[in-house]
Amino acid sequence: MSRFSKESLETLRQRIDLVDVLSSHLDLKRTGAAYKTLCPFHDEKSPSFTIQKGDTHYHCFGCGAHGDAIQFLMQHVKLNFFEAVENLARHFHVPLEIIENEGEAKGPDKNLLKKALETACQLYHFLLLHTAEGHAALNYLYGRGMELSFILNFQLGWASKSSALFRPYMHAQGFSDQTLIEAGLLHESTKRDFFNERITIPIRNGPGNVIGFSARKIKEETFGGKYINTPETALFKKSKVLFGLNFCRRRIAKERKAIVVEGQIDALSLIQAGFNLTVAGQGTAFGEGHVKDLATLGINHVFLALDADKAGQEACGKIGNLFQKEGIEVSVVPLPAGSDPDSVLKEKGPEGFNDLMSKSIDYITFLVSHHAKQLSLSSPAGKNELVQNISKQIRQWDNELMVHESLRKLAEVAQVPESMLGVGQTQITSIYVKQSDFAGNEGIDPNRILESDLLRWLVVMTEEQPAIMRLTLLNIVGEDFRDPLCRHFYTQFCEAFSQNRPLDLLSLASYMDTKEAQELLGELLKKKIKKERALENIEETIQKMLVRNWMEKREAVRAQLSSGQRSDDEAMEFAKQFVQLNRTPPIVKKET
Repeated sequence: MSRFSKESLETLRQRIDLVDVLSSHLDLKRTGAAYKTLCPFHDEKSPSFTIQKGDTHYHCFGCGAHGDAIQFLMQHVKLNFFEAVENLARHFHVPLEIIENEGEAKGPDKNLLKKALETACQLYHFLLLHTAEGHAALNYLYGRGMELSFILNFQLGWASKSSALFRPYMHAQGFSDQTLIEAGLLHESTKRDFFNERITIPIRNGPGNVIGFSARKIKEETFGGKYINTPETALFKKSKVLFGLNFCRRRIAKERKAIVVEGQIDALSLIQAGFNLTVAGQGTAFGEGHVKDLATLGINHVFLALDADKAGQEACGKIGNLFQKEGIEVSVVPLPAGSDPDSVLKEKGPEGFNDLMSKSIDYITFLVSHHAKQLSLSSPAGKNELVQNISKQIRQWDNELMVHESLRKLAEVAQVPESMLGVGQTQITSIYVKQSDFAGNEGIDPNRILESDLLRWLVVMTEEQPAIMRLTLLNIVGEDFRDPLCRHFYTQFCEAFSQNRPLDLLSLASYMDTKEAQELLGELLKKKIKKERALENIEETIQKMLVRNWMEKREAVRAQLSSGQRSDDEAMEFAKQFVQLNRTPPIVKKET
C-alpha cells in the first residue's frame, strides 16, 4: 500500500500558516501578538479561541479545544486525516510524494492526475469565458438562468469541439498522453478528447481537488447522451463520489441533515441559493457507500428532492430505503410534477423551495402513496399486497426501533390495526452482522480497541501534557502490545519522544513507515476524548492493559499446571509462579 513520504510531509509542515488556514473558516481578529475569535467548538459570546502569531496550535480558554491545522480540519470541516493532509497540500502548493511499498504494483501518480485535471478545469473555464465558441455556451447558460457569479464560483467550463486545442495545450503543460488517459481526459484507443462540444462541471473530492468532470451537451447533434461523466479512474469512482460534499461538509455535520438531489446543476443551484447542505450522486448511482459517507458526518435526517418524474420517484423509494435501513429519517420533498430543484428555484426562488421542504412527507407515507399508484387501497387484495410488500421491506432494516416505529406509521397510514403488522409482538430477529463491523471475516479485535485508546491519548495529549507520556513509559513497553500495528506505532512514537522530535500530526505521519500506520493515525483522531480527564483516563487504560497481560500470563501458567505433562519439580515451580502472580496483581507505577 502507498503512503505519504516523510520529506513531502515535512515540507508541508514547514509551509503551513495556521492563521491562513483558520481565517478561511473563522472571523479572526488580531489583538497584539495574537488572533482571537468565537470558538467554533462551543457556544460563547466573548471570544476565547486564540492563536498566537507564529504558533502551530490554537487553544480555546473556554472549552479547552486545542490542536493544529490537521485537527481543525478534521473536527470542524469533518475531513478525515488523509483528506486534511491533501487539503493543506493543495492550499499551500506542496506536491505530496506517494511511496509504494516494495513488491506492489505501482499505480498511476495520483498527484500528477490531480494536477492534470486541475489544469484541464482551468482551460475549460477559460474557453467558456474568453472564446467565441464558449460564448455560445455561455449564452445558453444565461438562458437557463445561471448568473456569471454562479459560473465563476463553480468553475463551469467549455470543452471545445476542435480536436487541435486540448491535447496540444496539455502537452505544452508537461502532461503525457498516458497521464491524460489515466485521468480520463483522453480516449485510450484513439487518444481523442474525452470531452468535446460540452459544458463541463468539475467534480471535486472532499478536500476540493478536481477528480473528474460531468459534461452536458447543448446541441442535439452532439454525439452521446445528454450528460457524460469521467470514466472510472484511480481518482474517480462513481459509486464513491458525493457531488457537492466539499461545499457542504461542515454544515451537514453541524446540522446533522442533508438534501439529496439527482443532478449536479440541481446541487450547485441549491448550494448557491444558500442550501449548502446539498449533495448528489452520479446519475442514478446513489448507493450504500454514499449513505455511509453521510452517516459518518452524523446525519440523522435526509431530505430527498429528486426530479418529480417516474424515474425520480422510483429513485426516492430505493434511496430512502438505504437511509431508513441505517436508522436515518427520510423526508421526501413534494416537487411539482415535471419539475426539479433547479427549476423550482428559478420559478419560486429560495423561499419557494424552503416552503416545499417544510411540506415534506415522511418516507412511509411516500411509500404508501407511491405503491398505491399500482395497487389500489380500495381493493382488499390490493391493500393486502401493498401492506405486505412495505412491511416486508421495513423488517429488513437494521435498527429495531426504526422497524417498530415504521410499522406503527404504516398501520396508521394504511388504516389497519397495528396487531395485524405484529407491532409490539416479540420478534425473532435474524442474526445479522454489518460488513462494516468486521475486518475481512474476523471479528473486531478487543486488543486493537484497548491499545488504540492508549495511543489516542498519547497522540492527542503528549504535547500538552508530557507527564502522560512519562507515565506510559514507566508502565508500558512495546512487548505489552498484542496488536502488531499498534505495537509498531507505539515503538515509533516512543522513539520520536525520546529523541525530542516534533510530535505534531504531520511529523507523526512522517515517522510512520507504512500506509497502515499512517491510516491508524487517522483512525485514532476520529474519536473524541475528554481532555480535562486525560491523566485519569490514560491511567485507567494503562491499568486495563497491565491487567489483561497479567491475566494472560496467569492463565498460561495455569495451563502448564493442568497439562499433566510436567514433572513434579516443574509442576511445583509453576505452582509457585501461579501463587506469586495471584498475590501481585499489577498496579500503575507513578512518577516520584
